[in-house]
Amino acid sequence: MIDINSDMGESFGSWRMGADEDLLGHVTSANIACGFHAGDPATMDATVALAAARKVVIGAHVSYPDLVGFGRRHLRVSPAELVTDVLYQIGALEAFCRRHGTAVRYVKAHGALYNDLADDEGLAGALADAVLAYGGDLAVLVLAGSPAAAVLRDRGITVIREGFADRGYTAAGRLVPRSAPGAVLTDPAAVAERGWRIATGAAIAADDGAPLVLDVESLCVHGDTPGAVALARALREFLSARSVEVAPFA
Repeated sequence: MIDINSDMGESFGSWRMGADEDLLGHVTSANIACGFHAGDPATMDATVALAAARKVVIGAHVSYPDLVGFGRRHLRVSPAELVTDVLYQIGALEAFCRRHGTAVRYVKAHGALYNDLADDEGLAGALADAVLAYGGDLAVLVLAGSPAAAVLRDRGITVIREGFADRGYTAAGRLVPRSAPGAVLTDPAAVAERGWRIATGAAIAADDGAPLVLDVESLCVHGDTPGAVALARALREFLSARSVEVAPFA
């Protein structure tokens, strides 16, 4: 059994990002932007409403405060600042969830913050502080195989190990930087097979050709990857055809 999550709610004002309504037909968990890297109140409200109507589980997609850089710039923030930033973002999304009769069930960091905290135990600890302060038994999605998973788990937080069907990996199990060749996969057949291999514990090829095995509970297809809806559809159909049940972890 595997969860499929996707980043969404990333439009801002008149700037449109992703095909959220269509994407919600193929995923089981929605990482909704909370205004720091993308999203605005109207977009958050509309995305929560769509997810609630589809009975898709909702997570807070928290970020560094970086609208200009879409949350993909590595900012220096103190642990205390990260705690308050994360609490602010979860609380904002929860307000819209309450309006539509649902709730935030998990947290996933976005972009640079996601990659930074994977190997920074101080940042991972600050994220744990924020999640515990908020309460509600929120789970946290983290990069499979990263030290952050142990930090969060040791604090009593439910950790969901995540793999990426539409991204390249290094031999160390980290994501290939988006500036490098092979960082983003856009072919539906390739994404579907990669996701299936990750979900079933089969090896995938890292960027240097070495075999890499990941242990995951959730697969991500980025909402801003070109053709994201086709990728998510192909992944779900490929998994279902091979008797892998697709269901939310929360």
